[in-house]
Amino acid sequence: MAKEKHVTETPATQLLKKMGIPYEGHPYDYVEHGGALESARQLGVNPHHVAKTLIMEDERARPLIVIMHGDCEVSTKNLARQIGVKKVEPCKPEVAQRHSGYMVGGTSPFATRKKMPVWMEASLLELPVIYLNGGRRGLLISLAPQVLMDVLNASAVNVALEKH
Repeated sequence: MAKEKHVTETPATQLLKKMGIPYEGHPYDYVEHGGALESARQLGVNPHHVAKTLIMEDERARPLIVIMHGDCEVSTKNLARQIGVKKVEPCKPEVAQRHSGYMVGGTSPFATRKKMPVWMEASLLELPVIYLNGGRRGLLISLAPQVLMDVLNASAVNVALEKH
């Protein structure tokens, strides 16, 4: 009786299982500061199909989640304009960890410690499958991007900047 290794269980994967949402786990060797590009390279997937989960905050230090293509940056100016706040900036790693309950480099948008609004780059919805963090360093999960809209009540934004 083959049993899945317990290490793949995270609050994110437990939530998806409980909700009956199909996903696939993709373990890889975590590399410090490797990010979405490194995980895409190891898994042999297009970095544009890997979605990074970013914890940011507005000018009143209210946290929010941004889901962005692994090979793009977030235009914080455009994001602030589109969501109706003065400014948006990334949280410091220890603050992001406090809000999400996940270690930076392993942040999943699912089952976060604190409920936060989720903003998702609209062009991710055009992909049949996206890869995003499964809730620990070294684990991506693949699923339909619409799941984020449905489960997390995410809102679509157009804030992607190509990395140069």
